[in-house]
Amino acid sequence: MKNLEIIFEDDYYVVVNKQAGMLTIPDRYNDAIPSVLGELRKKYNPIFTVHRIDKYTSGVLCFAKTEAAHKHLNTQFEKHTLQKTYQVLVLGETEAEGKIDLNIVEDRLEAGRMDVHHKHGKASLTNFKTIKNFGHDYSWVEVYPQTGRTHQIRVHFLAIGHPLLIDEMYGSPEPFLLSTVKKKYKLSKNEEAEKPLMARLTLHSSKLEFNHVVDEKPITVEAPLPKDFAAVIKQLEKNY
Repeated sequence: MKNLEIIFEDDYYVVVNKQAGMLTIPDRYNDAIPSVLGELRKKYNPIFTVHRIDKYTSGVLCFAKTEAAHKHLNTQFEKHTLQKTYQVLVLGETEAEGKIDLNIVEDRLEAGRMDVHHKHGKASLTNFKTIKNFGHDYSWVEVYPQTGRTHQIRVHFLAIGHPLLIDEMYGSPEPFLLSTVKKKYKLSKNEEAEKPLMARLTLHSSKLEFNHVVDEKPITVEAPLPKDFAAVIKQLEKNY
């Protein structure tokens, strides 16, 4: 399992720091495409999917090794007694902290896309705290989703006017370049074109907190910011 970084494991759980660009579960039409579950199945039998994160989201992803652990984690998800934490880079200047309480529904016009609705859909709640504003242009935010709807963070932040810095479906697909924030940026002699600092969804699953199936002991697993995410923050801090 060369493509997987395991950050926590015992007899009941295995937690992976997922790379951006890798599927959580096998593609329904082509199981040859690499996925975290597919790789884990090569070593563990049985192995159970507990939750998912988007293909281009990086970070903490938990799987259960036993039926009891799987059921116990599912119960915690259903009762909202565990805590997921994400790091996100968005456009604009966010408030110091806030709560987004907007129902989420499937978009009627575009398959696979979600939208918010004030009356219909599933109740969805996202809490957040701003880590740092970079002028009025960008914000680095820590997010605590209280429900687990499809694309919840992406849809909620778009709804309050702060789409993710890079998001092909709900915002701009354009990669983040150093020249965007560094006024006197120049290509080096060996470069034909500028390489982006980050070219995927600006969303990272940074922490998962849950109770163990055996003794209810609290478990906290964290995944550090990946290099591309950290590189963008470094340059924003330098240039703002």
